[in-house]
Amino acid sequence: MAEINGVSVPFIPIVHEQEPIVRRNDPVRSSFNDIFKEELEKVKFSNHALKRLESRNIQFNEGEMTRIQNAVDKAELKGAKDSLVLLDNTALIVNIPNKTVVTAIEVSDASENVFTNIDSVVFAF
Repeated sequence: MAEINGVSVPFIPIVHEQEPIVRRNDPVRSSFNDIFKEELEKVKFSNHALKRLESRNIQFNEGEMTRIQNAVDKAELKGAKDSLVLLDNTALIVNIPNKTVVTAIEVSDASENVFTNIDSVVFAF
């Protein structure tokens, strides 16, 4: 079996024995890692929240999504766990560590106007 850097490999390497195998920083890999990290940092919506948004005909434009993201980032900096994020006339319950919107409701549709199991409120300006 051939060896590469002292490791037996089940194939014949194309490089010569004297030629060291150099691992370069692959810009594609770096870009993928950067994009992957960015995506993990973005606010996500649970299936339940997506169903609530659809049934209540609530949609967010890019500017509103940026405001939600900023509100979640602020809550995270303060150590919040489950926050009520108020965006105009919409209330969102967000699990901050997972950056996941759990549910959403129009404030005018809230029958009791009582939100439980939250530890913070963030106004998304």
